[in-house]
Amino acid sequence: MLETARGLSSALSAANAVCNHVRDWVLGTPYGSWVSMGVVSVGAYGVQPGLVYSYPVTCSGGKWSVVKGLPIDEASRERLRVTEAELVEERDLAMTCLAERK
Repeated sequence: MLETARGLSSALSAANAVCNHVRDWVLGTPYGSWVSMGVVSVGAYGVQPGLVYSYPVTCSGGKWSVVKGLPIDEASRERLRVTEAELVEERDLAMTCLAERK
């Protein structure tokens, strides 16, 4: 019973996150604020282009834009690098799995 409740709670949490994400994307973020959103990197904050990465973004008219120029201390920059390396590893593993299915 507890596992079922946890599963439902997790599913509701994920569904809520999707709703919030789409709401911000479609309706826009309030002026002067931003949200974190997984978007395709174009190299902002030194993250490899092409990775889907969580960035601070503003949304307007159904389009998103990465917030530029936020200060990043060295500890945060290191966490960005670690996350980027993990995403590259996961992407490469996924591509290997896809290649094996041909």
